[in-house]
Amino acid sequence: MRISDTRLSAAEAARTRVLLPLPLADVYDYRPPEGERVSPGDFVRVPLGNREVVGVVWDAANVPSEVPEARLKSVIARLDCPTMPESLRRTIDWVATYTLAPLGNVLRMAMSVPDALEPARSRIALVGGGAPPPRLTEARKRVLAVAQSGGPRTVRELAEEAGVSDGVVRELAAAGSLKSVALPPEQPFAAPDPKHTGPVLSDEQRVAAEALVTAVEAQQFGVTLLEGVTGAGKTEVYFEAIAAALRQGRECLILVPEIALTVQWFDRFIARFGVRPAVWHSDVSTRERRRTWRAIAEGRVPVLVGARSSLFLPFSRLGVIIVDEEHDSSFKQEEMVTYHARDMAIVRSRAAGCPVVLVSATPSLETVLNAQRGRYRHLQLQARHGDAQLPAITLLDMRREGLPAGRWISAALAAELKRTLSAGEQALLFLNRRGYAPLTLCRACGHRLQCPNCQAWLVEHRHTNRLHCHHCDFTSAVPTECPSCHAEGRFAACGPGVERLAEEVAALLPEARCLVMASDTIVGPEAIADVIRRITAREVDVIIGTQIVAKGHHFPFLTLVGVVDADLGLAGGDLRAAERTFQLLSQVAGRAGRAERPGQVYLQTYMPDHGVMAALASGDRSRFVAQELAARQSQGMPPFGRLAALIVSGENEARVDRGALALRQLAPREPGVTVLGPAPAPLALLRGRHRRRLLVKASRDFPIQPMLRAWRDRVRLPAAVRLQIDVDPYSFL
Repeated sequence: MRISDTRLSAAEAARTRVLLPLPLADVYDYRPPEGERVSPGDFVRVPLGNREVVGVVWDAANVPSEVPEARLKSVIARLDCPTMPESLRRTIDWVATYTLAPLGNVLRMAMSVPDALEPARSRIALVGGGAPPPRLTEARKRVLAVAQSGGPRTVRELAEEAGVSDGVVRELAAAGSLKSVALPPEQPFAAPDPKHTGPVLSDEQRVAAEALVTAVEAQQFGVTLLEGVTGAGKTEVYFEAIAAALRQGRECLILVPEIALTVQWFDRFIARFGVRPAVWHSDVSTRERRRTWRAIAEGRVPVLVGARSSLFLPFSRLGVIIVDEEHDSSFKQEEMVTYHARDMAIVRSRAAGCPVVLVSATPSLETVLNAQRGRYRHLQLQARHGDAQLPAITLLDMRREGLPAGRWISAALAAELKRTLSAGEQALLFLNRRGYAPLTLCRACGHRLQCPNCQAWLVEHRHTNRLHCHHCDFTSAVPTECPSCHAEGRFAACGPGVERLAEEVAALLPEARCLVMASDTIVGPEAIADVIRRITAREVDVIIGTQIVAKGHHFPFLTLVGVVDADLGLAGGDLRAAERTFQLLSQVAGRAGRAERPGQVYLQTYMPDHGVMAALASGDRSRFVAQELAARQSQGMPPFGRLAALIVSGENEARVDRGALALRQLAPREPGVTVLGPAPAPLALLRGRHRRRLLVKASRDFPIQPMLRAWRDRVRLPAAVRLQIDVDPYSFL
């Protein structure tokens, strides 16, 4: 359903077309509500079968309805809620068309907080000053003392501060000892001050900031790539674009890959604007999500920082969208509606008529090519801010090390660790493997412990004595005997994870204070904040971490980075393996030497001649990018060609195979289009579902969506077999 301004006949005008947040491809027709007019963007309650559903009045299209007027049901009511902005409706329509997702599924992402569609109810709070209670216990005394000491509080707040149950507070209120007062329905969001004194920018930063401010003040769509080495101060530069939008009374949206890792970012924001911004991510409470969604719909949230889903919030006056770490693969959503938030941010900014800024030290090849071709403005920061210098990177050829079994830290890296700690500085050891060991096998018969729901080995986590599948979250205790040969005590841990690496560091440096930093050991923003506080306060000597240590952290005393297995990301033949490895290792290396102390980076590798390793060691990123682009172009791969993945899945393997074969037999035969497969996916069993993949490869200018849509609509899959289409796939698992 395309948004259109086409005029309709009188008969069509008597229909209200409503899009529902359900897996539906199109709108439903209803009669307008009796005596009330509704317009595109209005939220309405409508009948659907024997239930009522809330949807959005969708824009009329130049497609006549086939439903006779006599069969139409009436809209029940229009909700007392701000309308969905046209720019968001256009974005929803575009995303559905591009990704081939049902239009209703995309709408569901924009209606993720149904309670926010109803006006907030006034909250009742309590204050002191009432009649004395008939019986004065110690608990009641504490409540009355707290109630007299400050402003109005809710029952729960009074109970928590006084250390009593909610019942004690309610008894005092019922006795008239506490007075009731009405509070505003929602607390307002603090307004950032664009005039608040910020840090002094370098000449290079100031030139880039002025360019962004000019783009924001023009109030026109445009894409800018802000590229800068790690530690160059890119954040402070795009803060000036935010300040410009705030001065115009417009809204700002900042997308980040993982909100839990932005603790230090918030400190910088407060230093520049005086307050914290609103936030949006999966860990935000239901009540806070409701408050935030409603405030955005009413235009009361000047700045929001959030994960990819915040793209579908109802902003109506966007002045700028920032995509920080635009290269990060976390911006790709793999479930339900498969979309890339970086690309959809560009779509949203075009619909809103505002600029979008893509920020990265290691931009994606797609973004680099668009900048080279002049589609994006390109701003560069080539030096670290202040006196900090980029760290020197040294390759350690592990083929010459001859490490004994059970050891993974080379002699050279071990010596540097000792030197760094002796100097009172901090070190980071990076290994992108969670847990103790990625594989556990029986030494008697060779049996490997595998997830029952996935084609993946179970990862041992020794600190919890559990085996864990990181694909489906299956967990189990470590068995005492082999399930195959029943031998006892014969299990062996194969390969290192961060927990096992911590063991080796403890043996090597018994006095060192070590911290394992991984997504399963440090969960949630509060835990991340505490860890960052400890590291900044120099309560930690050696950080041993996975990729969560690579993103945006600034530790002034961290001068040594050691990458234990630099080759890890190059395995598997993924299209983007070299690009991702280069990006990740560049980001990890960038944690070293971010203040006045010089940094050193050591990469342990068995492939020192690989292009990625050579580029990292030489610091010649432009050469690596040129070589990678040339290789992609010679193969017709993105960004020079187009890919789409079709994944057939189900619990019955035979049915999945039949469905995949039926899909292949009806594959289109178009010039310049290649269809590969079907073949078992690398993870052929995932979360209990068998999976087969087909891959479509086409030229860049080929209209792939219409072809895929027509192909999909011709196929009749067996019962309980599902087809998922992923346009521009990032993961090939």
